[in-house]
Amino acid sequence: MRLEGKTAIVTGGASGFGAGIVQKFQAEGARVMIADINGDAAAEMAAQLGAGALAHQVDVGDGASVQRMADTALTAFGALDILVNNAGVTHLPTPLENVTEDDFDRVFNVNMKSVYLTARAFVPHMKARGAGAILNVASTAGLSPRPNLNWYNASKGWMITATKTMAVELAPTGIRVNAICPVAGETPLLKSFMGEDTPEIRAKFLATIPLGRFSTPEDMANAACFLCSDEASMITGTALEVDGGRCI
Repeated sequence: MRLEGKTAIVTGGASGFGAGIVQKFQAEGARVMIADINGDAAAEMAAQLGAGALAHQVDVGDGASVQRMADTALTAFGALDILVNNAGVTHLPTPLENVTEDDFDRVFNVNMKSVYLTARAFVPHMKARGAGAILNVASTAGLSPRPNLNWYNASKGWMITATKTMAVELAPTGIRVNAICPVAGETPLLKSFMGEDTPEIRAKFLATIPLGRFSTPEDMANAACFLCSDEASMITGTALEVDGGRCI
């Protein structure tokens, strides 16, 4: 029960890595808001998890929507201890100059602008309490970029830099900010990363991961739980590679 008595929001919490983080946080004693653009999936997951789980539909790239999420969470919980910026999208593998402006804007809004919007909504509250943990779900793509995912790679590199600068600025106020960097996993985004999902392409991708497997939601959840718990009270500004050795 490492998060007993804590409250948390996980964006993109109804599927993939986010769902794993939600389930782990609740198992460790936290009350969790499952914030997702798919409101029905969030509601279904909250119903399955029962007491302590709250569903909320949100567009993390829209300021008004993020503010409504903040108002709802603070009304329901009274205070927020943990914010996990997990929601993320990618464009399909494409030469950088051929990515459409609409696809670029979507990656920018969900992967980058959202971190600004959630900070604007929650940092004042955390500062007033003198405590808080923010976790940004970045990617190995931000550390070891692959061709044809240029603007996705760049968005995750931005998130890592944002994590470090947030950490150094907010440390005196008692707020810790960290990131985790997963390699691709069995999530809805996997097919988008690979372009197409075939045994041959999977084998080629797995050959770049020394431990020989994809990340799982449980892998991300365990790392997230540690970094957001009081056990990590001396850790801030880190970008933890949870990648089976991909970045070595």
